[in-house]
Amino acid sequence: MVAAVCTATTCTTSKTSPNLPQPPARYEPAHDLGALFHDVQLAGMFADSKTFADARPRLAPAEIVAHYASARSSPQFNLQAFVTEQFELPRPVGEGFQTDTSQKMEDHIRALWSVLTRPPDTPDAQSSLIPLPNPYVVPGGRFREVYYWDSYFTMLGLIASGRTDLVKSMLDNFAYLIQTVGHIPNGNRTYYLSRSQPPFFAAMVGLYAQATDTAHALPYLDALEAEHAFWMNGAERLAPGKGQAFRRVVRLSDGGPLLNRYWDDLPEPRPEAYRPDYEIAQTLPDARREPFYRNVKATAESGLDFSSRWMRDPKDLRTLETTELIPVDLNSLLYHAERTIGALRAFRGRAGDADVARQFAQAAEDRRRALLAAAYDPASGFFYDVRWRSGERVTDRPTLAAVSPLYFGLATPEQGRAVAARLEREFLKPGGFVTTLIASGQQWDAPNGWPPLEWLTIEGVRRYGRADLADAARDRWLALNRRTYRATGKMTEKYDVVDLQRRAGGGEYPTQDGFGWTNGVALALAAQKADGPHPPSPAPSGRGGQGVRTGVQDDPRRWSIVAVALSPLANGERPQHLARAPWCRRDCDFRDCFVTD
Repeated sequence: MVAAVCTATTCTTSKTSPNLPQPPARYEPAHDLGALFHDVQLAGMFADSKTFADARPRLAPAEIVAHYASARSSPQFNLQAFVTEQFELPRPVGEGFQTDTSQKMEDHIRALWSVLTRPPDTPDAQSSLIPLPNPYVVPGGRFREVYYWDSYFTMLGLIASGRTDLVKSMLDNFAYLIQTVGHIPNGNRTYYLSRSQPPFFAAMVGLYAQATDTAHALPYLDALEAEHAFWMNGAERLAPGKGQAFRRVVRLSDGGPLLNRYWDDLPEPRPEAYRPDYEIAQTLPDARREPFYRNVKATAESGLDFSSRWMRDPKDLRTLETTELIPVDLNSLLYHAERTIGALRAFRGRAGDADVARQFAQAAEDRRRALLAAAYDPASGFFYDVRWRSGERVTDRPTLAAVSPLYFGLATPEQGRAVAARLEREFLKPGGFVTTLIASGQQWDAPNGWPPLEWLTIEGVRRYGRADLADAARDRWLALNRRTYRATGKMTEKYDVVDLQRRAGGGEYPTQDGFGWTNGVALALAAQKADGPHPPSPAPSGRGGQGVRTGVQDDPRRWSIVAVALSPLANGERPQHLARAPWCRRDCDFRDCFVTD
């Protein structure tokens, strides 16, 4: 693998840092099958390139490659027959499941959990699947493996269904991946190992702690810190000057704090989308192909593949600039992770924890200030991605990513109100919030709405006092979910929120049903509506011993860590860092142990 050290004008490559753990030898179809993989994908034998990437060789890959090399020159050779003989093809998740549309949508979703849950995996050296030791929920359809950021939104529904046991299993799997491969990959496939996805692990841990007990977050502290180190890998290589980048780390201003971007270490076609990647790259000069592949895969790491958000020309995928951007949502997530790690260190209270807690809290505050200064545009009242070489905001392509500083509590009250107002004016449609304002034909653009972004936007504006807007969007989204379910018997991965009679489209594959995060968000929003009006999240008071208490009220040990990271302060001010108050006891709510210096 290679990584790159970049400045505002140059970019050079070097070997990946040796302190990153390297996975053991596993079946990687594109590499192990070589020319056979290339030929099968370009032959168009499968409409979806992922089918062959997920296929299981019936013999050792080296044997199949040798057979292919000797047989392909024969005039009678038939590639499709060869593949059928040598490989076991995968089937869609949920195939054969019969929907009973007389059931309520919520009952249908609860019945689907068992369909979408995989048991612990059995290691198989001839499969691209990375085996996981505990049960887990997959999205469904062509998505036969766990997906990193999807799982946070799936967990919302699992908790609403009382399945905290399954949430814990999935958290344990993610901790296992961090321990064994050094990070949480895009999904548990070998071809995903060179990239991750939006780092929601800290948010998942907070969600689990909120549903169970604060102390249940502590076993994940080491994994949280290891994942943070993955995202910050190479920070020490950056020179003090502005316009510096290495792998996922960026220094925007001279001597300023570090921010992050999306990246991928392998500039080559995605095995699961090999044919479209390769064919587009062939239209580019040789010198532009590696940057194109890297941007394609970095966009896949963002989870939003593809969208005009990442393209200088929204109609031309060859103009992807993902690695050139500081994404506002990624940095909001890492702010949340830093706050969570600091809070857990303070709560644990071992020798040295207080100092580490202060370091992470300070890193979070530095990130918040840098991001707000770089990404917020006062003239339009909105957050944007930022080009790290120049500091220019991408103001011509507004997206729902602007809500991330609201959801994770970075924004000031004034900024939160401004963002909510624009979302209401321009993004709220008959079926909910539209992803962008550009209809490019890509799936993460208008007219589509996506469950994870609906949740983040609805709850983001709610946390900044716009419960009216949150409730209106929630009701429109649930009504669209229910209408589609009654008409088709399906919960789909995305919806057209502009034309309620039209099925969502765009992208590289047909709209999938199942569907993990759709089910999770629908159940969480339906449960919220059933519980009645929700006041805005209360704000931490900043006074020692008087911290915010949200969620479960009957047991102070169960007051969740999520308010530490999620609740906006009423006055828009932030403590410089958090310290453990002298009166704090081991059995208290650790959020009550924070005082400002």
